[in-house]
Amino acid sequence: MTETTLDRIPIGKRTRIVQVKGQGALRRRLLDMGLTPNTEVMIRKVAPMGDPIEIHLRGYELTLRMDDARNIVTEGGAGQ
Repeated sequence: MTETTLDRIPIGKRTRIVQVKGQGALRRRLLDMGLTPNTEVMIRKVAPMGDPIEIHLRGYELTLRMDDARNIVTEGGAGQ
């Protein structure tokens, strides 16, 4: 199985979180937002300039900056 980060997943693709990187307050904030391992997420939209992205997880939508999305490791390649 290949892994990639959340910022590289195409719109409409569902994937599962494998790992949350980062340290300290950043990692805690991501986990507090529900971005935890084994959570299924789907990329819903990307802003016109490419940042931020909107994802769907746990029954709600969450807007996430691309810098933060690079800390979320997911299963599956970007084109799969």
